[in-house]
Amino acid sequence: MTDMTATPATALVPNNLPVPSALGSLDAYIGAVHQIPVLTVEEEQALARRFHEEGDLDAARDLVMSHLRFVVHVARGYNGYGLPLGDLIQEGNIGLMKAVKRFDPDVGVRLVAFAVHWIRAEMHEYIIKNWRIVKVATTKAQRKLFFNLRRSKKRLGWLNADEVRAVAEDLNVSEREVLEMESRLSGRDIGFDAPADVDDERAPPAPAAYLESHVEDPSQAYEREDSASYQLELLREGLASLDDRSRDIIERRWLDPDSKVTLQELADQYGVSAERIRQVEANALKKMKALFAA
Repeated sequence: MTDMTATPATALVPNNLPVPSALGSLDAYIGAVHQIPVLTVEEEQALARRFHEEGDLDAARDLVMSHLRFVVHVARGYNGYGLPLGDLIQEGNIGLMKAVKRFDPDVGVRLVAFAVHWIRAEMHEYIIKNWRIVKVATTKAQRKLFFNLRRSKKRLGWLNADEVRAVAEDLNVSEREVLEMESRLSGRDIGFDAPADVDDERAPPAPAAYLESHVEDPSQAYEREDSASYQLELLREGLASLDDRSRDIIERRWLDPDSKVTLQELADQYGVSAERIRQVEANALKKMKALFAA
């Protein structure tokens, strides 16, 4: 048996696959693929076994060719997304070739039933990437909502609370996700800056005119980081200028975020009074402040 796992799907592209550019129009392509005979169950099984067991690419090409009309049929179901039908067909053809590569004739199902998942998956990926400039669906739940909710909105318009709840239960997502996707579907892409050729004073302002960024500009960020770095260096110098006892007191009283010790605890450790520890601490802080003020 030949190992087919290393065979790329593109290797299954039929040499005589009709393409719109060669035939002059998409209508000519669709007419051409509908002239390709549909395989019988016996013919499909025989071709699938030749490819699966012997690695016969000619058999794989025959399987692909005989199902091109089905790709066209599936692609027409996505006409409402405003994307070229020819592009949807091309993406679906890629899914068909992936399906042929993975089709197991011993499972006992027709190739068309197995391939529909792969064909739609490629079309879905293309639609989500190209439907708008801003991507509307990234997670699995959002993708499921994108296609199912769009069909529901065509029939129902804006969803009421009961319809939102029903869609959420049917698709096993939260009501919040349904409302968020409905909002995304009702929006549209607009340019951040107004087009250069727009002179109409009554035209609505572009987002650049009213959207304000509250993030500091690069020069302010650099100045802040540089100041913080300088202050940290001064702190290190100030600690280094102290004697061991003073430095230990300052670090444990002011620089240890986990456990700030009391004056009495330090006094017990060093065998002096708490007042003496307070004096050492005050002198050390005064010395360090002078270094910061210099």
